[in-house]
Amino acid sequence: MDIDQAYRHCLHRARNHYENFPVASWLLPRPLRGPVAVVYAFSRTADDLADEGDLSPQARLQALEDYRARLHQAARGHPDDDPVFIALADLFRRHRLPVQPFHDLITAFTWDVTRHRYANFSELLEYCRHSANPVGRILLHLWGEDDPLNLAQSDAICTALQLINFYQDLAQDYHELGRIYLPQDDMARHGVSEDHFRHRRSDAALRALMREQRERARELLRQGADLPRRLPGRLGLEIAFIVAGGLRVLDRLDRIDHDLFARPRLGLGDWLRVSGKALLGALPPPRH
Repeated sequence: MDIDQAYRHCLHRARNHYENFPVASWLLPRPLRGPVAVVYAFSRTADDLADEGDLSPQARLQALEDYRARLHQAARGHPDDDPVFIALADLFRRHRLPVQPFHDLITAFTWDVTRHRYANFSELLEYCRHSANPVGRILLHLWGEDDPLNLAQSDAICTALQLINFYQDLAQDYHELGRIYLPQDDMARHGVSEDHFRHRRSDAALRALMREQRERARELLRQGADLPRRLPGRLGLEIAFIVAGGLRVLDRLDRIDHDLFARPRLGLGDWLRVSGKALLGALPPPRH
């Protein structure tokens, strides 16, 4: 497979997997769409190694370590014949990307195999630092906008988006994967136990817990709200669109707190509101 075919393979994967947030969308500057699709395909494949199929935990960990070795091989310019790694090797060559964010992503997926509970919010933030923040950092590196302030605000946005995904996947994470991505100390303080997840019980205790968690995600989005205003052109618009989309999902979660285990899906009306806010720059003011 040549490099162009490898990029097309990654774009196809990115555009044919449902996400509540845009992936390699038309909003991105054209030169970034292929690279972002490669990063998505790399992450999706590693995620599947951690979650899909009937492999034992030991076999999943070994598969992820093999994947890590293939990453370093691609970074050195010697990819195997997988189209994802062919395209990834081209990214490393053209853009001089750091390998650490990709390494961090694989680490997060190994934690998915070995760690199913988080004692406090700090532990959850450490997970997000590996699972979500690398994607934003890679995007900024690709566009040459990786100054410290941009990276910090990108981290805040990406962490918020990861937390929002947890909040909308409470049932799936617990019943299919045996995981709870909520701080155990906050659960105990609100009187929420695993019985709430086992029996899908959306009572006052769980509603109070989730309102608190959603406000944390909103605050993180506010911390990053200035980033779209500082990034050039369509890249800034893409980030504005993502921030507005995250806020819209939080609003929808607020509305369905009678069933906190239901997953909201954004419809046409939602996306029109998101688009309007992104185009008009109507994002929440940053907190200073």
